[in-house]
Amino acid sequence: MKKWFGIVLTIALTLALAACGSKGEDNKDSKKLVVGASNVPHAEILEEAKPLLEKKGIELQIEKFQDYVVPNQALKSEKLDANYFQHIPYLKQQMAEHKYDFEIAGGIHIEPIGIYSKKYKKLSDLPKGGHIIMSSSVADHGRMLSLLEKEKLITLKDGVDKTKATIKDIKDNPKNLKFDTEYEAPLLPQIFNNGEGDAVLINSNYAIDAKLNPLKDSIAIEEKDSPYVNIVAVRKGDKDRKEIKALIEVLHSKEIQDFILEKYEGAVVPVSE
Repeated sequence: MKKWFGIVLTIALTLALAACGSKGEDNKDSKKLVVGASNVPHAEILEEAKPLLEKKGIELQIEKFQDYVVPNQALKSEKLDANYFQHIPYLKQQMAEHKYDFEIAGGIHIEPIGIYSKKYKKLSDLPKGGHIIMSSSVADHGRMLSLLEKEKLITLKDGVDKTKATIKDIKDNPKNLKFDTEYEAPLLPQIFNNGEGDAVLINSNYAIDAKLNPLKDSIAIEEKDSPYVNIVAVRKGDKDRKEIKALIEVLHSKEIQDFILEKYEGAVVPVSE
């Protein structure tokens, strides 16, 4: 009896050790990449990239965020391997303000900012003293003001860096437009739908998420050569990680670029560098 018990125990231990060894090998072979992203279009684009990364032996886990602050905090605290939600001027501003030690892994797409109005069909119809609503994100103000300048509603001071311009940098304002920067960017589609303000400037990711079509519903929109490229950001030193390089390679692939063009119909424009 003791002999049989010993044999059974030996077999059980052997199977258990084999199972542990197999599990360890699986963990070693499995490469997970955790990326934080805004719902639209970033998370949607990453979902499309998932099967392409799986072919490279990489499991992509997408963490969705609704704001512009937490994804960088999560990257710094190593809860994420990368994030994909912000453009270059915003990243630079956040790095300067919070001392983040990040770097750009790659530029992926551009989301033109649009101007929307429930009251007017064109910008020239805006009244004197018109109420213009922009997001509270100072990093986007230069971009928005540059669009208003291009549409000849304002003029910025000579020599000002337009990527960093603020309302204080407005030189001429013929219609004496009033600027409201009280609301966070995700709230702007609802502000527009509520009919508040004479014109609302909305980032395309939030517009699309709210079922607005930036090309059809806006009364003016940034051109496609905007320098505000949305990028994948990583902690400094991680840009050359095999998994990160694979992610950028997939996001620059023809399959993903075609997906972006077809799904967003020009409201989101892919870049290849």
